Amino acid sequence: MKLFKMLASALCLFVLCVLAVPTAKADDWNRETVITFSGPVEVPGVGAQTLPAGTYVFKILDSLSDRHIVQVFNQNKTHLFTTILALPNYRLKATDKTVITFRERPAGQPEALRAWFYPGRQWGDEFVYAKPRAAELAKEINEPVLATPLELAAAPVEALKTAPVEAVDPKGEPVELAKVVEPPPAAEPVVMAAAEPLPKTASQLPLIGLIGLLTLGAGIAVSAFSKRAV
Repeated sequence: MKLFKMLASALCLFVLCVLAVPTAKADDWNRETVITFSGPVEVPGVGAQTLPAGTYVFKILDSLSDRHIVQVFNQNKTHLFTTILALPNYRLKATDKTVITFRERPAGQPEALRAWFYPGRQWGDEFVYAKPRAAELAKEINEPVLATPLELAAAPVEALKTAPVEAVDPKGEPVELAKVVEPPPAAEPVVMAAAEPLPKTASQLPLIGLIGLLTLGAGIAVSAFSKRAV
């Protein structure tokens, strides 16, 4: 009888485990990436500066629908260098490696950080510079640069979520954002014909029923065995 109770308890515990354990799922929402620069790199944002050659950690702090907030740490993640406002930028083909792009500048000057594409994603982050600096860069490289009139040096991180963003051309004049960031291709609407509802097939009731039958069968077998043993 004791053996029967032990088996019944074990099977009940198995049932609870089957129903309670969730499926493991990878989570790369912050896209933490270790990046090594072989030379000095100018980075924008709250704490804009020129980083010396070395290894850094890029992470997404917040991912809103129309903008991202990126943080750059030292290799050990013990020091935050800058918090950068970025707009999503689309590319047609994703790669399996991290891609960092720069704005080419005159010889002897550090490269200016432009965009960061995470492996396997078609969306990247095009970085926004403070407007005075964006105008200077646009003139140097002769192409538009994303800019914000927000005073980034003294701006709290929360302000980046609502900061206005524009693009400035080499003359310092505002231009369309589409000249810098590429929107995703328009999805064609999908028209689906009405269909009769299908029976549900993902219910766990069949599994519970099967385990119940196994439990009953095991109980009968143990009971019969215990009577023979007596």
